[in-house]
Amino acid sequence: MRDKPVIIIGNGGHSRVLIDTLLLHERRIIGYTAPVEEENPYNLAYIGNDQVILRFSPEEVELVNAIGSISDTSLREKLFTEFKSQGYFFSSVIHPSAIIASTVKLGEGIQILAGVVIQPFVKVDDNTIVNTSATIDHDCYIGKHCHIAPGCILSGSVNIDEGTHIGTGSTIIQNIRIGKKVLIGAGSLVIKDVLDNKVVYGTPAKEVMK
Repeated sequence: MRDKPVIIIGNGGHSRVLIDTLLLHERRIIGYTAPVEEENPYNLAYIGNDQVILRFSPEEVELVNAIGSISDTSLREKLFTEFKSQGYFFSSVIHPSAIIASTVKLGEGIQILAGVVIQPFVKVDDNTIVNTSATIDHDCYIGKHCHIAPGCILSGSVNIDEGTHIGTGSTIIQNIRIGKKVLIGAGSLVIKDVLDNKVVYGTPAKEVMK
């Protein structure tokens, strides 16, 4: 964890999980941004909409992308890309209970939540969420702007391209390749490769119409 104060982008349920972890690491939180002021259960200050971030120098703050994703990761990607282009750094948030092998490579702005296990030689790219109690086995690659939802299991050598959402409790067997901006429905069992922009669901998972 770095030691600059952070600004939280968003005030939904996902932000609560991240704030709790940041407080465990004794990070200083300036406040949160949202389209309008809302109640914050941690009594954080509302500092304005996202554009208020530009009043802070990139040298004095870091950002935490607290926009969650139920199925579509595009808003998280848009915010990350926009503020990176302005020179801002996104802080990673890693729960102390996560088990991460020493050979794992993590990008910028990664969020690894409670109970996660990541085995050797995995790479998790920028702005990706590995949510509560997910398990990622050896030699996997997870691209930018993905969401691995709670309780997912990725067997060895799974490759997931950017912007993909793996729904809660899904299992992907070994050596599977998942394309860009794929949606895998909750509780699915993926036993064959999935092409870009597809929606799959079921046990075994099959393509469904968007």
